[in-house]
Amino acid sequence: MTIPGSREVGRFLTVADAAELLSVDVATVDGLIRSGELPAIRVGEAGPWRVERAQLELWIEDRYEATRRESAWNEGEFAAMLDLSLAGPRRRLRPVE
Repeated sequence: MTIPGSREVGRFLTVADAAELLSVDVATVDGLIRSGELPAIRVGEAGPWRVERAQLELWIEDRYEATRRESAWNEGEFAAMLDLSLAGPRRRLRPVE
């Protein structure tokens, strides 16, 4: 994998390299890493984050699959149903004494 206008990229990417490959800013990739959505490792105790190329590819594939599923759901017969999970906490009924 080669970044256009750049050097050959090895097994691990810097946050900036990952951001460039995804065409997003560094803060976006940093947020994905810190939220745990994008797997990454730290080099040293408080060193820089590194994203393994294979993990980035798996994450991209996962995002494609999530988009495909959401699209299929939105096109399905249940798309117009109210999402009951957003209705709030359920009330418990007390037995009649």
